[in-house]
Amino acid sequence: MTAGKTKLPIAVAIPTKNEGLNIAEAVKSVLGHFEAVVVVDSHSTDDTVKIAEECGAEVVTYTWDGGHPRKKQWCLENVRTDLDWILLLDGDERLSPGLLAELRETFRDPSAPKPAAYDIPLGYWFSGKRLRHGYTIRKRSLTDRTRSFYPEVGDLDAPGIGEVEGHYQPVAASVGTLKNSIEHQDLDPVTAWFERHNRYSDWEAWLEQHPEVKEQVRQVKSRQGQLFHKAPFKPVVSFAYMYLYRRGFLDGRAGFDFALAMSFYRWQIALKSREKPVR
Repeated sequence: MTAGKTKLPIAVAIPTKNEGLNIAEAVKSVLGHFEAVVVVDSHSTDDTVKIAEECGAEVVTYTWDGGHPRKKQWCLENVRTDLDWILLLDGDERLSPGLLAELRETFRDPSAPKPAAYDIPLGYWFSGKRLRHGYTIRKRSLTDRTRSFYPEVGDLDAPGIGEVEGHYQPVAASVGTLKNSIEHQDLDPVTAWFERHNRYSDWEAWLEQHPEVKEQVRQVKSRQGQLFHKAPFKPVVSFAYMYLYRRGFLDGRAGFDFALAMSFYRWQIALKSREKPVR
């Protein structure tokens, strides 16, 4: 941290499980800039905890009991509750310098009125390259915990997700938008991406077979997610949107590979959802 700068009045919570390859970069990107940096670990079997502690983060253990609250809501309820603002950062994410500067400007006057949450662009890396065009997701990662919460969606019995909330946003009465990005730069091999999305597709397929829960999830997704939720022919639409409409082709081979991988992910969901559930 630059000498003389005060720390941001925000607690950074980093939920982890086996993020040994990534956790050092995540912690280093925030340490010294925020009032608290806490790694919330789910009994990792690799060296995640050791590395996080060596980097200077506080580490607490999270054990899921199969119910609510799930991990992110638990962070809102338990991690440094003396600070109203909390930034949830995945173990394979890190803050860009531009975002740090923007946060300093946003919180320059702590007493100034602010929305209950901020949506932040996600800079996505795939197969070692930063995607500049085809990926346009925003994450509601920064929230005032006194004015926001993760909904209790009825998917506790769904496969593929487990202790962490699914692909939906926390609910907030008012939402602002930041311009600079959180960088999602997973250093795990691409096989880990496919393994993870295979599990995610199990959850998405389960939602297709449980329309009442699917509607609960749709209502708490981002606006873009809500629109895509209703789109027909999702594998084709996904590829066309990312590779052509959003000009993913300008990202070269990585842009093509990512658009194709996401199309395959959508195909997996459709195929699995057509299977009859095992009774």
